[in-house]
Amino acid sequence: MQHDPILLESARQGDLTALERLLALCRPELARIAQSQCASSVDPEDAVQESLLLIYKRIGALRTIAAFPAWTFSIVRRECYRLLRAMRGQVELPEPDHLIFAYTDQFELRVDLAAAIQSLPEKYREAIILRDFEEFSITEIADQLLLTREAVKSRIHRGRQMLQEYLRD
Repeated sequence: MQHDPILLESARQGDLTALERLLALCRPELARIAQSQCASSVDPEDAVQESLLLIYKRIGALRTIAAFPAWTFSIVRRECYRLLRAMRGQVELPEPDHLIFAYTDQFELRVDLAAAIQSLPEKYREAIILRDFEEFSITEIADQLLLTREAVKSRIHRGRQMLQEYLRD
């Protein structure tokens, strides 16, 4: 998700016109994320609407512009999960022991992951966000960051190692 840093900073500082423009620009990307993250019984458009509202309310709390893509991704994902939980009476969910990966507190996991990503040096964080959240190919990342494919792969690998170390501690 590429956005004009000036527009994003203006929105973050409380400029309503900039914020409305930013929300309009990021809506298609939020819809794409919601389509991939929401369970089939959850309406992705509902998740997008709720996510836009949360972004509108909380944009001032965003610490850095570089964190915007990961931040919006986590908001949409959380809204998909919240909507699914709200429908529990209508949707049959698998028991936790049948899940391949069960984390006792999803919110805690997201907070830990967000903190881990924020702890990365900028060059690794940028590569991780572009690859794992924006789903860019190695070639696209290399073109955007003006690096070789090998350098991008190295940054992604090292960044993931650093995330694992952070989460282990």
